[in-house]
Amino acid sequence: MTARDLYLLSPEIALAGVAILVVILDLLVRSKRVVGAVAFLGLAVPIALTVVLWTSIDSETAVFGTLAVDKFALFFKILVLAIVGVLILGSADYVARFQRYQGEFYALVLFSATGMMLLAATTELISIYISLELTALPLAALAAFLRDERSTEAGIKFLLLSAMSSALLLYGMVLVYGFTGSTQLQEIAGAVAQGDMPFGSYALLAGVTLMVVGFGFKIAMVPFQMWVPDVYEGAPTPITTYLSVASKAAGFAVLLRIFYFALPAVSGDWGTLFAVLSALSMTVGNLVAIAQNNIKRMLAYSTIAHAGYILVGVAAFAARSPGPDGVALGPSGVLFYLAAYAATNLAAFFAIMAIASRTGSEQIDDFAGIARRAPWVAAVLAFAMLSLIGIPPTAGFMGKLYLFNAAVRGDLVWLAVVGVISSVVSAYYYLRVVRVLYLGAAPSEEAIPSSWPVRLALALTGGSILAIGLLPGRLLELGEAAVRIFSLTPQ
Repeated sequence: MTARDLYLLSPEIALAGVAILVVILDLLVRSKRVVGAVAFLGLAVPIALTVVLWTSIDSETAVFGTLAVDKFALFFKILVLAIVGVLILGSADYVARFQRYQGEFYALVLFSATGMMLLAATTELISIYISLELTALPLAALAAFLRDERSTEAGIKFLLLSAMSSALLLYGMVLVYGFTGSTQLQEIAGAVAQGDMPFGSYALLAGVTLMVVGFGFKIAMVPFQMWVPDVYEGAPTPITTYLSVASKAAGFAVLLRIFYFALPAVSGDWGTLFAVLSALSMTVGNLVAIAQNNIKRMLAYSTIAHAGYILVGVAAFAARSPGPDGVALGPSGVLFYLAAYAATNLAAFFAIMAIASRTGSEQIDDFAGIARRAPWVAAVLAFAMLSLIGIPPTAGFMGKLYLFNAAVRGDLVWLAVVGVISSVVSAYYYLRVVRVLYLGAAPSEEAIPSSWPVRLALALTGGSILAIGLLPGRLLELGEAAVRIFSLTPQ
């Protein structure tokens, strides 16, 4: 490894260094608030290094060609770091209940984020698998962090099903390697292009199918979503939040990179596959969410549906739908939607944490009358619900508009129609939450307090939902700059 490699990897190295510093400080200081402050302020270093790389590098490879440092990878690194920073703020009150284990909590979150950042940049199958495990193993420990019955069950389910999906993914990678003779994505693309049947050969078809199963677990799409409701309900709420946004963003980053760079010659085949999975995810997620009474479980099925919305962009990308300036609408729509969804879900879960900490319940009916006890928190939660539906002027509306436009331009009108109908169906259970907040009879008039970090996190995420909805231009420009590596030239 050269000095240049170290420079290109500096954001990940800095983030891992912050995690190690947090572990050491946790052993030396009595005040755990210091540990949380260092974890939050330390993010300034990897963020600054990532911004420097964005402004100074167009596209470059590192570590013997296994990692790409381009604007696509850097976009996701900034997104993950921003999510972690706001997560530390918004969960400050919740994490205080861990008492002696706050250092371990912050360190595991940071180590997992390091894996996510690497995952967005990997261009070689073995590196992808290692990055995936660096992401998943800390998350399994975090899911069981409460150490009660539900949390332990969530951690065990996540660990076992993650191991199973990783095994299937690894076996799929082995089949792809056996057919192509390489683990480098660009070399795999060359070998696949020589085939004259679907996916090049039956061996490659089996390998790609197994990889879709493996990644399907990570991004929570139907029919590989069986772990999501129980894990989301049982895990600590900050980790549920983290899984729903950061883990999903990293999963889609590596999915786009693999299927574009390794399998562009058969994009018609996997595009059709993802279009069908998208429709299934949107339909199943929204229909089952209607019956949920626990708000975390409801949002678990919601995130399955939103995985389907994001897959609309992946399918449209396979159809090679161009924008007005030639930029691929599919992947740029995916990036825009992931950022908008991150702001929305973070706002929703921060509000839920603030409310549940006082009510002691995550049942939707127990949120009755919260608008009178915590008007600011209730307003942010209600606004997040409107954004998840896709009502203007929210970030969710602009995200869906962009994705459905990409689908129409890619001759996937039927998929856009399914998406619109699914959004209408979702209004039922999202608006139910709003109705309970404002029209339900409050069992108490006692105010719900929150600390200034939580209020700041609510302001940042709620403001982001509105800003992205009203002024989407800057985020669209960043997304389009990030996906210029995806050529629309027919393969």
